[in-house]
Amino acid sequence: MLELAVLGLLKERPMHGYQLSRELSDAHGPFWRVSYGSLYPTLRRLDRDGAIESTSDAEAETTPSGHGRANKTRAKGRRKNVYRITALGERLFLELLQETPPEGQSEDARFRVRLAFFRYLPPETRIRLMERRRAALEQRLAEIDDAIRTGTTDDEYQRAVLDHSRASTGSDIAWLTGLIQAERNRTDPASPRYRGSERRATATLRRKERTS
Repeated sequence: MLELAVLGLLKERPMHGYQLSRELSDAHGPFWRVSYGSLYPTLRRLDRDGAIESTSDAEAETTPSGHGRANKTRAKGRRKNVYRITALGERLFLELLQETPPEGQSEDARFRVRLAFFRYLPPETRIRLMERRRAALEQRLAEIDDAIRTGTTDDEYQRAVLDHSRASTGSDIAWLTGLIQAERNRTDPASPRYRGSERRATATLRRKERTS
């Protein structure tokens, strides 16, 4: 999952390790905090495998020098590694973005990471992956319903956990259904949203032709 996120961010632009850490936190907020102890071994592994490449970059750093009113600064050179994705990394990124999760393994966290980079996939692939995720959630919902229906415990807190799981899973299914429908509307020529997008694209093209 971390490899997928790192490669996805490096597709946008080269970054230092600190920039990657910050972007990962900004993209996923409180759901995912990445430590340097996890990030840098991942970067070294991707570099060793040829998925990314690193170059050393000198960064100017100013530090206080002396005392008095001027409080002058002096430049201090500090070198950082700048990471860039390679052609091999581009292929690996697309493979990781579309891979089928291992049997019995939850895709809850991984799907959030995938979704953040769906713009790099064609519409039909995005729909396929969202439908796969929705099917997995529908199966989970059926299992929760069975557990509620056949439950033998009278413990109110265990029942509360099941009720919460049912509500959150149902909410995720509805959310995905909305995303899938929106994606289909963008690609269906009969959809008003599609026609509106086509009109905007045509108008933009005509403006470019007039100014060229």
